This record gives sequence, C-alpha cells and structure tokens, in this order.
Amino acid sequence: MKKIIALLLALSCVLCCFAGCAGDNTEDPAAGFEIAVPNDTTNEARALMLLETLGLLTLKEGAGITATILDIESNPYNITFREVEAAQIPNILQDVDFAVINSNYAIAAEMDPVTQSLAQEGAASAYANIVAVKQGNEETDKTKALVAALESQKVADFITETYGGSVVSVVENPGDGFDADVDYAALAGQTITVAASPAPHSEILAIAKEILAEKEIVLDIREFTDYVQPNTVVDNGEIDANYFQHLPYLDDFNAENGTAIVSAAAIHVEPMGIYGGKQTSLDAIKGE
Repeated sequence: MKKIIALLLALSCVLCCFAGCAGDNTEDPAAGFEIAVPNDTTNEARALMLLETLGLLTLKEGAGITATILDIESNPYNITFREVEAAQIPNILQDVDFAVINSNYAIAAEMDPVTQSLAQEGAASAYANIVAVKQGNEETDKTKALVAALESQKVADFITETYGGSVVSVVENPGDGFDADVDYAALAGQTITVAASPAPHSEILAIAKEILAEKEIVLDIREFTDYVQPNTVVDNGEIDANYFQHLPYLDDFNAENGTAIVSAAAIHVEPMGIYGGKQTSLDAIKGE
C-alpha cells in the first residue's frame, strides 16, 4: 500500500509539473497565437503577405498572390492559422487572438478599418475592386454607361468623404459620369443589373444609380454576401455586371470554374487589415 501511495504521489508531482509548464506556455509568446485568415486563395495570400510585412512570418520565395499557409517557410512565433470564409471572419473575431479582414466585411460589421485595425496593407493597385462583365460585353453601351458613372468625380468624392481612407478610389481622372460614345437616348427606360456586396459596393453603386437616373436609366443593384454567386450570375447572363472583387480573385475564379468574365474598369481598393480579438496589440505576439 505504501508503495502504491508513493507511486501516486510521484505521478501527481509529474502531472503538476506538466500542468505548470503548460500554464507557463500560455503566457509565453513562443506558445503561439491564433490568427484567422480568409480561406479563398488570393485573399489568403494577401493576408499572409501582410503578416510577412509585419515580420510575423516568412513566405517561400515566389509564393506570390496565390500563397497559402502551406507556403510559409518560417513561423518564428509559432502562430496557428484558422482559415475561414472571408465574410464570416468578423463573426468569429472574439474567438481568435487576431484576424485579417477585408475592409468591405469590416465595414459591413460596423467596424472602422482606419481606427480599429492594428495594421493595414498598402493600397496595392493589384487588388483594386473592379466592374466585371461577361467576356464580349466590355464595349456595350450598358457597360460603358455603368463604368462612366462609377468613374465620376461624384463617386470619387463620395468614397473619400464616406470612408476616410478605408476605401480609396483608384480612378486617376474622374469625369462627369457620362461617356460621350454612349447612346443614352437608346438606353433610356432600360435597366442595368449589377451584383454587389452590401458594403461598400452597393453604397457606391447607389451614387452611380443617381447619375444614371439623370439619363432615365435604371440601375438595379442585387446584393450578395458570398464570392461565388455574383460571378455565376454574370457568366450565365442573368446579371449584366458585378462589382465586388479584385482581378487576382477573378483570374483564379475563371481558372477554377471555366468561366469567361473580364474586368471592365478598376474603381477602388480596400486595404486589408489585421484586427485584435482576444488580444489588443500586435506587441503581444513578439512579447514586447
């Protein structure tokens, strides 16, 4: 009996020591933090490149804009990654230490990317959000009228005044909202349908709708909350155009789905940011 008691006491000490070590690791930056990132190829790559810029990891040479967590070469802070559909990341922010979120989804979740993000990527033109149409429709009057409205000074001013840097216009020479080559009289009474995410795309399109209304053209804005359907409905001809994605995502979508959708114009960029969940500062990762 004494031997059994001694054995149990010894085992208890071992377990206590192990628990103590485990407890220490939870406070040790080397134990790692969890970061949520988008699970679609191009946005995951953007998130990882942002983390690399912040010195939190190193990607393999040449990983580029299709990088995934499998392309991480060095992870010195033992970060774990939770891959989540981009639109859902704001909903699980409280469950992870940090999350990398697209600005449009942060805005939709009533977060301010400028004041609430801990860091943002640069306004990379490669990720400018585009008006996309089915290949062959780039030069139709409907497409050109929609593009002219979105490339207007009125829309550029709305973006600047409304989003204060969380959304940035990339239109170099905004116009009056109209294209001299478009037969607006022939378009009068017609409807242009556009698929878009709720924010900021639908909000921006609302300004374009006012411009098109001056020519008696109706802009029908159809809101979607996922990345797949807006391209599907454009490819099958149900919708005239969409406005929600950047070109690298579209290129990847076309390659994977055999669709033929092309960019008609680049309108704005939404810098991706990293946000605090359980943690409030990136210094926690490095133990600073």
